[in-house]
Amino acid sequence: MKHRFVQKGMYAVAFTMAAQAQAASPVDFSNLVEQVSPAVVSVNVVKKMTQEELLQQQVPEILKRFFGNQIIIPQQKAPQEKTAYGSAFFISKDGYLLTNHHVIEDASEVTIMLNDRREIDAKVVGSDARTDVALLKVEGNNFPALSTGNIDQLKVGQPVLAIGSPFGFDYSASAGIVSAKSRNMMGETSVPFIQTDVALNPGNSGGPLFNQQGQVVGVNSRIFSGTGGYMGLSFSIPIDVAMDIADQLKKNGKVTRSYLGVMLQDIDRNLAEAYKLPKPEGSLITQVAPNSPAAKAGFRAGDVILKYNGTPISRTGDLLNYLNRTLPNQSIQLEVLRDDKAKVISATLTSAPDDTPAKATGASATKAQKGPVLGVSIRALSANEVQQLGVKGGIYVQDVVRGGLASQSRILPGDVITQINNTAVLNPNDFVEAVSELKQNTVARVAIVRQGQNAIIGLRIK
Repeated sequence: MKHRFVQKGMYAVAFTMAAQAQAASPVDFSNLVEQVSPAVVSVNVVKKMTQEELLQQQVPEILKRFFGNQIIIPQQKAPQEKTAYGSAFFISKDGYLLTNHHVIEDASEVTIMLNDRREIDAKVVGSDARTDVALLKVEGNNFPALSTGNIDQLKVGQPVLAIGSPFGFDYSASAGIVSAKSRNMMGETSVPFIQTDVALNPGNSGGPLFNQQGQVVGVNSRIFSGTGGYMGLSFSIPIDVAMDIADQLKKNGKVTRSYLGVMLQDIDRNLAEAYKLPKPEGSLITQVAPNSPAAKAGFRAGDVILKYNGTPISRTGDLLNYLNRTLPNQSIQLEVLRDDKAKVISATLTSAPDDTPAKATGASATKAQKGPVLGVSIRALSANEVQQLGVKGGIYVQDVVRGGLASQSRILPGDVITQINNTAVLNPNDFVEAVSELKQNTVARVAIVRQGQNAIIGLRIK
């Protein structure tokens, strides 16, 4: 009995190991690739060259090494046009295709090539730079259109497949998993990107990202790379965002967005503590545009938006996604944290504006009179700076001591401080007085203007 029990256990272990090995094996996408490939096309684009690009071609490489791009050789005639390539896919049987804006930007000619090697001239119906989505149209009918998937059902860790033309190699397939959702990168505010580890390279742009059911869940848009090639970080535009843009381009030739009129930033650890939040969550309003829906509704800089129509906001990307999905002239309710109390404010969104495209005073605050040592050198703003920045006053950070409290909280030289906690900082005296009130082991809210943009920093006092 004991022997048979052991044998049975061994078989069970062997079966479990076999099941685990099978689960760990790569997903077989071969049938899927065969089914969806006819709806994916290569895009060939002819673009006019810029003056800088013309100059690059006119200067031989050996001279660039010594003289840079300052040499012009009139005798050499560089071509006035260049070719580029990308990918696209059919979203309707009557010839509409999705691709990226950057693929067809400044194009004088656009041609698509089907998987049977036929080439067809395409017309650019419209494109939107903010979302990097473009809509193409070719003449004809009965094209193989792809179906779209539900982004809300897409989960981190699920297998995904990309088909495109990396480096011009047509119909290349690469697979991976969803690494993250709702990524906002490099200050962009219009797209909650899907991050994957699918190998994307130049030429994949505009191609589809599929789930295991063969439904399109994203439009491959860009990579994050220090070399220009694949490094494990790829980003795709969610298909619901892309289809909404395509519908607007098809109907109106342009994109109309809703407008609230606020500048936003994420809550980090320091700000979470400063606002007495249990964890970093919500989206912080750093600036309210005059006469905007937000201003008329009573929103203020320093408010933390916690919920959108009752739905919790984890980060700014979530809020932007909801706002971008809301049509103009609709009313929304936002729960905000103000003065440590939650309140609900209603606002009616409008249409966004078209997207077409001093002498130092010697004041020093290296050490405040009574408060903590921040490690900064400051001066007053000149009248011209006050006018240019559109502020009532403030102090200019001239220098930041490395390793000091200000440096540790990422206050930088060139920042203009306009408020500390609830105290306005109009001049160096206001700054010194406000700093003297800061207590040890707290986090202060510091309102700044950095490179023309308003922001709030959590200044940790140790």
